[in-house]
Amino acid sequence: MKIVVGGQIDKKKIKDIIVNFAGDKVSVDVLGDLDAAMAMQAGQYDYYIGACNTGGGGALAMAIALLGMDQCATLSMPGKILSDEKIKEEVEKGKVAFGFTAQDADNVLSVVLPLIIK
Repeated sequence: MKIVVGGQIDKKKIKDIIVNFAGDKVSVDVLGDLDAAMAMQAGQYDYYIGACNTGGGGALAMAIALLGMDQCATLSMPGKILSDEKIKEEVEKGKVAFGFTAQDADNVLSVVLPLIIK
């Protein structure tokens, strides 16, 4: 499985969380948000993960533009994190690009990663 980390902030931290969780089960690259979204569109990665201060703007704007809203989910925004069940629903709907606020990275990824990495 290949995951690309895009978004605007804390990309290295997000990559580290993914690598610490998944080990050698995944390959993780860090790219700018546009390059990451274009690589997803080209089929080079299975999942896109990004963070910004709002959870949907800089984290997902390019992914939404290139992949479509039906492939993307904002999992947290300032003051609100989706419930574990809602996050699971987004994954089960086939979403492949996930955005969240940087401060929620640990919480969100602790739910998302076990669902996408099997």
